[in-house]
Amino acid sequence: MMSEAANAAAGADCVLRDLLEAQAAARPDAIYAVFGDGSSWSFAETLAETRRTAAGLYRAGLRQDDRLLIALPNGPDMLRVWFAANYLGATAVPVNAAYRGGLLERVVTNSEATLIVATADFTARLADVDRGVLARAIVFGDELPGIDGLEIWPAAALDDAEQAPPLLRPILPHDVQCILYTSGTTGPSKGVMCSYRHIHTAGRAVYFMTAEDRYMVNLPMYHVAGILPCVLMLGLGGSVAVIERFRTDEFWDTVNRTQSTFVILLGVMTSYVLNLLPSAAERASTLRHIIVQPLDTDALRLRDRFGFDVYTSFNMTEISIPIISAPNPTVAGSCGRQRAGAEVRVVDDNDYEVPHGTVGELILRMDAPWTIAHGYWRDAEATARAWRNGWFHTGDAFRRDEDGNFYFVDRLKDTIRRRGENISSFEVEAEVLAHPAVREAAAVAVPSALSESEVLVVLSLQPGAALDPAELIAFLRPRLPYFMIPRFLRILPDLPKTPTQKIEKHVLRGQGLGDGVWDREAAGIVIRRDA
Repeated sequence: MMSEAANAAAGADCVLRDLLEAQAAARPDAIYAVFGDGSSWSFAETLAETRRTAAGLYRAGLRQDDRLLIALPNGPDMLRVWFAANYLGATAVPVNAAYRGGLLERVVTNSEATLIVATADFTARLADVDRGVLARAIVFGDELPGIDGLEIWPAAALDDAEQAPPLLRPILPHDVQCILYTSGTTGPSKGVMCSYRHIHTAGRAVYFMTAEDRYMVNLPMYHVAGILPCVLMLGLGGSVAVIERFRTDEFWDTVNRTQSTFVILLGVMTSYVLNLLPSAAERASTLRHIIVQPLDTDALRLRDRFGFDVYTSFNMTEISIPIISAPNPTVAGSCGRQRAGAEVRVVDDNDYEVPHGTVGELILRMDAPWTIAHGYWRDAEATARAWRNGWFHTGDAFRRDEDGNFYFVDRLKDTIRRRGENISSFEVEAEVLAHPAVREAAAVAVPSALSESEVLVVLSLQPGAALDPAELIAFLRPRLPYFMIPRFLRILPDLPKTPTQKIEKHVLRGQGLGDGVWDREAAGIVIRRDA
């Protein structure tokens, strides 16, 4: 058996504290992080900021193996507080800044954290919820809230000139680096336990990145896509550009100002970038490669227009990018192939593998321990459901072709059953999005007066566009089977989304059929089974 010291040595390539100290010693003056305000940190400066902040957190009561709630926007403070928590051997628990009410209460109480670092606005929301064992808040802002039973410290408490004390024990690869709460688009948020080895493995799956790259972090750092870049580039000796949020109209200027070479575009972010008018900033772009999810028609247009290499992949908070493409894939809907170290299958309800071309649930396992999440924090039942029969069950419907390419079909919970037919909302949306007037679309099930469900499509339009619902139905008739043609349409200015730009289908399902919904059957358009 390996000793604790041997385990610690084996973790030197993935434990944040060890990586940061090693890089600060090897390349102290090289830039590690640039920020939206134009400031930057070298590796040596990043280590100094981390140590200083860790001393402040220790003085505020944070200890090794504790959990630290963090509710800060992307930027220098978010980065140093997260790194400082891990430097102490504590678990970082970054929180969605939009949380409030019952969802906020669940995360705070479920985390069992006694300390939070947050903005004043976020902290004020804690007055209205059960805070569990949370006892102290370090708050960024000019006006500090007063909350009975919660000790409030100003952010200056993090600016401690002292050094944090030595660790009680080495930080090990299987220790929990962070707990990331899922976005909750299909149910209550769950805290995904991510070890250092898990986050390291997921980052290294982006196989084409090198120390010469600068990874733009424009997704929130409570999301796995905001965490992975920082760990990946720290290990490679490269750099990150930490941007507060994605802004379409500033995209190219931000890329070039930060000299970013890589970025991820999720969901409608792709179409937003494509809809930008050609500009000098676009032509001068420093981007060399990009990951797009999903690989839809818009994504396939990116390389032709912008010239950088396009990749696609499949990932979730719980896993470590088990599927990724070669550069510039050409088949819409594909996610790539199984990567080395991952074993991926498509199975039926009993976990038996289905034939190629058949839709089933994607499940996976890894060839090394601790390289995917090892459970949901304080939720043994959900953990057992997801990690059954020795495989992690993604809850996503996929198919695989004879060449080993995997294709996302739908979230299993987003599959619509109408009159005996299973309908992929993803496939309906793909055809709706093919109409030139449509900017974004979501297909959801709504109750049917006859049986099972009907299809409601909620969409938004391109700037300046207009669309007659009957025209869209006529457009879809030759493109979809009769049973997939939506009965109901609703046009909105924008669709509700999570901060990571995922459309919140649960919100649309909850709204159901109300004012503003167009019914094609009420309009006299009845579509029957093909002869």
